[in-house]
Amino acid sequence: MSWSRLRKIAVSLPLALLAVGLLVGINETGYMRSHAAVGDLARSHATRAALDRLLQNMLNAETGLRGYLLTGDERYLQPYEQAVATINTNLDELRQTYRHAPQDLDDFSQLSQQITRKLSELDLSLKLRRQDNDDAWKFVLSTDVGKENMDAIRAIAARLVARSAQQTEHSTQEILHSLMLSRIGIAAVAVVGLLAFYLYLRQTSALQAAHAREQEVLARERDRLEQLVRERTAALSELASHLQQVREEERAHLARELHDELGALLTAAKLDVARLKSRIDLHTPENAERVQHLTETLNSGIALKRRIIEDLRPSSLSNLGLNTSLEILTRDFAQRSNLQIDTSLESAKLSDAAQLTVYRLVQESLTNISKYANARKVLVSVHSYPNHVSVQVRDDGDGFDISSIAPDAHGLFGMRHRVEAAGGKLTVTSTPGEGTLVSAVLPHTLT
Repeated sequence: MSWSRLRKIAVSLPLALLAVGLLVGINETGYMRSHAAVGDLARSHATRAALDRLLQNMLNAETGLRGYLLTGDERYLQPYEQAVATINTNLDELRQTYRHAPQDLDDFSQLSQQITRKLSELDLSLKLRRQDNDDAWKFVLSTDVGKENMDAIRAIAARLVARSAQQTEHSTQEILHSLMLSRIGIAAVAVVGLLAFYLYLRQTSALQAAHAREQEVLARERDRLEQLVRERTAALSELASHLQQVREEERAHLARELHDELGALLTAAKLDVARLKSRIDLHTPENAERVQHLTETLNSGIALKRRIIEDLRPSSLSNLGLNTSLEILTRDFAQRSNLQIDTSLESAKLSDAAQLTVYRLVQESLTNISKYANARKVLVSVHSYPNHVSVQVRDDGDGFDISSIAPDAHGLFGMRHRVEAAGGKLTVTSTPGEGTLVSAVLPHTLT
């Protein structure tokens, strides 16, 4: 990875992390401030509602008592008594609220004092009325003391309500400010996120382009290596074919040398033995035995020479054809190895080179069976089909694991190369304990 790509990653990743951190921080700050403002707003509304209830109860108490004073009807005292009982509860509620608000605590103390005075006034008027002291309660009612107390109560309550409204307005502004801060923060985070995303897209595009270039380079290198492997394989195959051809030529040359030179020597020696028979007294047991042993030795040498020549370059293949050559090969091999070899041979149109390939395939397969298979029966078959010729050598020996073929199994690889050089395909199938099948498929060729 280049330095510029690393630098882009080093920029885009911190930007993304910064955007996430800003978003989390802004949301958390906005939540905390909004939560505090909502709490303050709720307390302001509760305080205002409590003040409203207190004033309402004071009004109910005064109205109820005035109704009783003027009519003497006890029914007017019920709202008065309910209002007086509730006022103390309202004062306790407000006392708990203003305990945490030092700026309102003085006004609340004054409010409590004025309410106490007002309630005392109302209670005094009630007692005088029940004592039928009409002049006294009317005097109290006609004075401005009650009006002054109520005006003071309303004034103090108005100040408390005004401050509560200010607190409500402040809390509302705080919530709006938090919302505005969140909007600005989210917009800023969105911009940073878009920038980081843009850098990420550029980085991704650059990485994809670099990956495409690397893949293109790898593809070219792979094609070059494959072409080189094909060329080397073709060269090795050509070299193997050349070596195989040279080997066959050497075998043919050696076979001719053995046939011409060694054959002539053995034939001359056999003629000399025939001439000696007419000049030696064969009635002597020792002479007869010597001559007989010499004759048998020469005959064995001539037979060995013929077998060697046939192994090197089967003359029967060019003189008698493929099937006859295979019959001779399998019969001689069966005699030497004590194997039961059955044949199923059909005439096939193959070139001389292909016929030699089939002969060497069967010969090599029989040699391997004799060395390694421990087989009792072998079947050699050649069948001709419309498009190809099938050659099979099957035995009932020990078999082996195909996957464990050693790299130095040159005989098997040589057979495969020989068959493929003739345009065919070789298949070896074997299972331990179930024998081996060597099968080759060769195309038809006009001879």
